[in-house]
Amino acid sequence: MTRLHKMCFALMCLMAGTATAQAEDFYKGKTLTLLVGFSPGGGFDINARLLARHLGRHIKGQPDVVVTNMPGASSYTSIQFLETRAPKDGTYLDTFNFALVADSKMFPERVKVDLRNYGWVGSISVDVTACYVWRGFGVKSLDEVRKKPIVHMGDVGQGTSAYVNQNILKRIFGVNVQKVLGYPGSAEQRLAIERGELDGDCGAWASIPVEWIDGDKILPLLKSQPSVVPGMPDNIPYMADIAPDEHARNLIKLLTASSGVGRPFIASKDVPAERLQILRQAFDETMKDPAFLADAAKLRMPVTPKNAAESRQVLDEIYGASADLVKEAREIAGD
Repeated sequence: MTRLHKMCFALMCLMAGTATAQAEDFYKGKTLTLLVGFSPGGGFDINARLLARHLGRHIKGQPDVVVTNMPGASSYTSIQFLETRAPKDGTYLDTFNFALVADSKMFPERVKVDLRNYGWVGSISVDVTACYVWRGFGVKSLDEVRKKPIVHMGDVGQGTSAYVNQNILKRIFGVNVQKVLGYPGSAEQRLAIERGELDGDCGAWASIPVEWIDGDKILPLLKSQPSVVPGMPDNIPYMADIAPDEHARNLIKLLTASSGVGRPFIASKDVPAERLQILRQAFDETMKDPAFLADAAKLRMPVTPKNAAESRQVLDEIYGASADLVKEAREIAGD
């Protein structure tokens, strides 16, 4: 290596070190905002507030971390805000309805976003959704539910994982689900179930009230993933395992694939690379933090994290699905 090359190399190292130091100093005295695309009280909100209590300790400068709820359009509103109005300096992250990943592939005219074009930070857990009915509905099995003329289930609108799972229940398993849309979040839907306005739901198991489970107030019918999360009976059938045929099984797997990034956090694609790396490292460290894990256990929140690279693998699988399979999945999800 010539003297000139050595000088250039030293200068490059100095510049890189200066950039890293500046990035590490950036968050001192700052506030990091976690946007939540849903109303307070639901699973996404609880996970964001859980993360907010611990993430700042793992970022040099220890910024304050706050949660801001921004419900609307099945959380698409919060994604749009992140891209069009939020600062692009690494002070805003968003957690959103993971079903929008598959929807952006199946319904690009409606969900006009390619979620590969964001700075993925990581996901707290795989989402295991259970479709269930209230015990007062008077049934004891999925076969009996199929015989009911109408099964009322609620949702915030098209595009959520609940909406897709309800369509799977209807189109593949023959349950006559009638959707009642317009709820601001899952907390309001649960109140409607207790009041008898709704007969059941398809929601994250971790968001189902523990008193409902311990009090045997619901009848679980199906789950969206083969995983078992804390507090979940191991006899709830996985949808794909009891699908009527192989083709239906492949459709279910595509329709539920986005639950592999069940509690995602993303940044704008324009966040400087060194700051995005700080956020990713802090997220990964938080997922191993004993205080965070103890807090999650108290809340019955499962922690089955995926880092940024693992989350991107799920995205690549969904966006790489064949056109024929996407066409059929679109028909089911858009019912």
